[in-house]
Amino acid sequence: MPCTLVSQPGADHLSPMHAYRSHTCGELRLADAGSTARLSGWVHRKRDHGQLLFIDLRDHYGITQCVIDVSAPLFTAAEALRLESVVTVTGRIAARTLDTVNPSLPTGEIELIIAELTVQSVAEPLPFPVNSEAEYPEEIRLTYRFLDLRRERMHANIMLRAQVVASIRRRMIEQGFTEFQTPILTASSPEGARDYLVPSRLHPGTFYALPQAPQQFKQLLMVAGFDRYFQIAPCFRDEAGRADRSPTEFYQLDFEMSFVTQEDVFAAIEPVLHAVFEEFGRGRAVTPAPFPRITYADALLRYGTDKPDLRNPLVIADVSEVFAGSKFRAFKRIIDTGGVVRAIPAPGAASRPRSSFLDKMDDWAKSEMGAPGLGYIVFEKGKAESFGAGGEAKECESELIGRGPIANNLAPEEIVRIAALTGLGAGDVVFFAAGAKSDAERLAGQARIRIGEELGLIEEDTFRFCWIVDFPMYERDAETGKIGFSHNPFSMPQGGLAALERQDPLDILAYQYDIVCNGVELSSGAIRNHRPDIMYKAFAIAGYSTAEVEARFGGMLNAFKYGAPPHGGSAPGIDRIVMLLADTPNIREVVGFAVNQQAQDLMMGAPAPVPPERLRELHLRVVLPPEKGPRS
Repeated sequence: MPCTLVSQPGADHLSPMHAYRSHTCGELRLADAGSTARLSGWVHRKRDHGQLLFIDLRDHYGITQCVIDVSAPLFTAAEALRLESVVTVTGRIAARTLDTVNPSLPTGEIELIIAELTVQSVAEPLPFPVNSEAEYPEEIRLTYRFLDLRRERMHANIMLRAQVVASIRRRMIEQGFTEFQTPILTASSPEGARDYLVPSRLHPGTFYALPQAPQQFKQLLMVAGFDRYFQIAPCFRDEAGRADRSPTEFYQLDFEMSFVTQEDVFAAIEPVLHAVFEEFGRGRAVTPAPFPRITYADALLRYGTDKPDLRNPLVIADVSEVFAGSKFRAFKRIIDTGGVVRAIPAPGAASRPRSSFLDKMDDWAKSEMGAPGLGYIVFEKGKAESFGAGGEAKECESELIGRGPIANNLAPEEIVRIAALTGLGAGDVVFFAAGAKSDAERLAGQARIRIGEELGLIEEDTFRFCWIVDFPMYERDAETGKIGFSHNPFSMPQGGLAALERQDPLDILAYQYDIVCNGVELSSGAIRNHRPDIMYKAFAIAGYSTAEVEARFGGMLNAFKYGAPPHGGSAPGIDRIVMLLADTPNIREVVGFAVNQQAQDLMMGAPAPVPPERLRELHLRVVLPPEKGPRS
């Protein structure tokens, strides 16, 4: 039961008002001075100034300073209040003196002089302070998530999330989309991750799957004749946790459209994303529509990744042709065996001390990337030395020369050619990543990021969007050698059935696309394969028999046989959108009740064992893996 403490003398004149509050803790202003107010909230902070005790009272809306004099009968009770206890206070609103105004608070010009105090709930000693933004271990923050969410930054992040979702929903409706809900208990689907399975009590030995995405259902809505669908959709995937990915569930802006081309999809979603990032970006610049289109092949070549951060101005160049005919044997051997050499520019880096940059980059490549090193050339102005036919040394004029072990094995014209391909000149440095194409791309891409950060080249206070298009339809598994889908198996191949029948599968491109912002993939999408004949052939190339296709995708395949419109869509991730807007690299900072990276809910204790009788009811038996014994 709430404990009402004795009122201040003279409080009898207070007019009747709501039992808990007449105002919120973020509402009162200087114009309210002289009036009586009642507030309820959490004791955020206490400050004892000897003759006066100040209590900052916090609720969802803000903070109001409350004050009580040491001579007041309620002073002892107020002094005993623990932080985060919930109280109701009533009293007169007074203007603060000019020297005590707090400009950082909207309520900073007033304070409430406590006349009545009711303790609604007493807080136990806190496991960590709520009124501080100091860092605490994630484990304790997730265990006491309800306390963590009271902290200013987390509270703001969750409110930002709610506002972003509301804005997206409004803008999608304005774009002519209709919101639908799709099933949560469904059948398994090959979305690239493991399903969460739910056993059926009524059908022993069978399982539902939680949807990795509403993929098939949203396509079926198009087949059913609903032209523009969207949903703030929950998706469930049993996968490893990362900073930008939840290992259990996430939400996405799922949408689909009928009778559209790829460009129609882009034109529909670009205004929504641009407007949302402009609305909540706190003045940061946003790429105007239409967003740049970058092919998958160009993205890997120029940026070393299909998720390029365009705030970084560095562009990777292919310099394989230069080294193919050079005397630098290490790179020439790589090219002769099918490898490539990528060049990563570092403009202005020649002025940096070698030990603080060149050696640092080389150490990084060895220790963090597992590479044998990161070769380089330092470009300078001056005279270069070349060799005549008889091996005699001679000087030749050159506006640009190279320094370093690699440059010593190159002809002057080869050094000039590398500078031209990378757009570099005197005072600049170029680094090299050489090896198998995928390995060189990965090293070059990471080096580009590292160099951009080291040289302070990353553009600040901006959101840079782009589309990655023309993904390959298929890829070869490095271990098995088998052909499989590289992206979404339900995508339409470019060239349709003819491409599937006549082209090398590894040369076929798909109408697949990703949208990327600041190096973060927000979504994948595609123009869908809506024809059964193309679907059978596409899956056959990936090793699926007709019977397997019909067994796994019978519902959608059967629907397509009764007239399906050309359709496509995408699904930008809500969590990642908010993560970017909140300027945090950790997705758990924008999810209300997050799990840890081991997919455990530390607050609710999930996952957890269930009673044996429940397992029997579900016709299940638990077989645990054998315990690992001590190492001998």
